[in-house]
Amino acid sequence: MLRARRLRGVSTVAGGIAGIVIFSFGASHLMGAFRGGITIVTAVYLASVVVLCVQFLAAQLERPYRVDDPAQQAALDRLDIVVLVPCYNEDPEALRRCLQSFFDQSRLPQAICVTDDGSTSGDYAEQRDWFLAEAARRGIRAHWRRTENGGKRMAQVMGARREPRADVYVTVDSDSILDPEAIAEGLKPFVHPRIQSVAAVILTTNVGTNLLTRMMDLICVTMQLGDRSALSTAGSVMVNCGGCALYRGDVLRANVRTYLTETLFGRPVHMSDDSLLTLFALERGFAVQQPSAFAFTLMPENLRHHTKQQLRWMRGSFIRSWWRFKYLPMTHPAYWMHAVKWVMYIAVTAVFLALLLSGVLFDPGVFGWALVVTVGVQFASSARYLSVWRSDQGLGQRWLVYLTAPLAALWSWFVLRAMRWYAMATFRDVSWGTRKQIEVAVTAEHVASVDDRGVVAAQLHGRARVS
Repeated sequence: MLRARRLRGVSTVAGGIAGIVIFSFGASHLMGAFRGGITIVTAVYLASVVVLCVQFLAAQLERPYRVDDPAQQAALDRLDIVVLVPCYNEDPEALRRCLQSFFDQSRLPQAICVTDDGSTSGDYAEQRDWFLAEAARRGIRAHWRRTENGGKRMAQVMGARREPRADVYVTVDSDSILDPEAIAEGLKPFVHPRIQSVAAVILTTNVGTNLLTRMMDLICVTMQLGDRSALSTAGSVMVNCGGCALYRGDVLRANVRTYLTETLFGRPVHMSDDSLLTLFALERGFAVQQPSAFAFTLMPENLRHHTKQQLRWMRGSFIRSWWRFKYLPMTHPAYWMHAVKWVMYIAVTAVFLALLLSGVLFDPGVFGWALVVTVGVQFASSARYLSVWRSDQGLGQRWLVYLTAPLAALWSWFVLRAMRWYAMATFRDVSWGTRKQIEVAVTAEHVASVDDRGVVAAQLHGRARVS
């Protein structure tokens, strides 16, 4: 059973040290720029420093939602919770572990809906029979339906139609493994009526496989505990990860037609479903992250799968950006935070290209300083990674992931940035791009590991799967 939690003391220390580094860095550059005069390049650079400092401060203000009022907790206990599990060409063992994690929850859902979206790899008969029997034993309403391939969105809607009265839908990927407290913690923000969706923090199940999985775990967790945490303090989370997210029932029910019929230049859109659901939530109120709710998912272990995944995410992000400008109310803080993000991205990209094409960036002094700044900021921003305890990762392993920060910084700046430009240029490719066959095979063996608190846990190992 995989578990995770935040170490508040470590988080405070890590945040404090990172804050000193970032704010000292920002102050020194502000003073240096004013002494040397302001140019377009320095103006953009300083604006980036200011945005970084504000984002960091906002992220530090994020706190887990708590429920201390017994009446509020009783109201949460009465909610009808339905888990939606779309499945297509998933490894049978990975799917079984996903389903088992729902039965291990401290707050059991009332219903679980599995929709096999026309898998070509098998019929999952063994997993289906076990699941239905176990759900019946625990008093959980269970649905398993096999349909013709219609895509992830249709699979989710088919499940929701089986349980149309749900107060909260929990969306997961078919390889997700939920921490036992994921649903209980994820429900807590819903005591606030205007909160419409809740994002869990997603960790990499196969983090220890190779350098790529370690680096991407650091990048993803840093993004969630940095950029997304900052957005969450304003109720403006832009994208809930597919690994685990919770939505008020009406967020999905009121938008089924739009969800299923989204097109781009006449072509059906089969990706970016999580960001569209989050947009629906933002139109109705606030979208937040619960930093005490965790789930685990498999990540690519080779560059081919990694590239496909990233391009799909980036194309979806670019498409969704236009939708946000069109449909988000201008009175919502999410609208302006999104606008600032794009203005800064365009400005920084323009300066970066200007320095690159002019050859200035190749000056040893300039390049060396840029390298030091990039790596330093990555180290500081990623410090909160050390505050995430997980049962399958000891302290030494956690530091091993953190020390990939220099590679993560360079990969983000040069490889992922170039991929994003390519994704923007090819945004009309709205196909899913993966999952023609099973892309991960979880082995039957488990590697027992002892974490730094002496807790024995099992770590799942498998081949790369693009989720």
